[in-house]
Amino acid sequence: MNQVEEFVRGRVHTQGVDNLWSLLKRSLAGTYVAVAPFQIDRYVTKQVFRYNDRATKDDRLANAGRVALLIWSLPACQSLFLTAQGPVVMQGAPLVSGAADVPAFDRQALIQALRIDQAGEGTFHEFLAATWRAGVVRYEVDLAAHGSLRRLQR
Repeated sequence: MNQVEEFVRGRVHTQGVDNLWSLLKRSLAGTYVAVAPFQIDRYVTKQVFRYNDRATKDDRLANAGRVALLIWSLPACQSLFLTAQGPVVMQGAPLVSGAADVPAFDRQALIQALRIDQAGEGTFHEFLAATWRAGVVRYEVDLAAHGSLRRLQR
């Protein structure tokens, strides 16, 4: 397909390549912090696989219908999505292992974490870690009310 002459041919369009490139750049900047130039082909191959496999996955959350409430538990990094079809749980990488003291609540640290996240200056994992260090152990987002923070437990 010649992008100068046409942008779409059936289900194939140039936006797919742009989308893949954008996802690759974000993963290199956010997830893979130190990338060795001689291994760049491995990172590209992994992103191409993820991109091509995205429609065939058994995505329980996408198939569960509209999400009404999201409950995040820290430091376990576990999210519970309450959907029209029933609850769906996703387990992320925990922030601590074993027993740990809960940090004292620090309002200014939480505000700083939120500002950094809203500015797009950090990864989601960095946001969760900063929120945990600010003393937050759980938060709920009411997605039925357009993403308003419903409750913050500290």
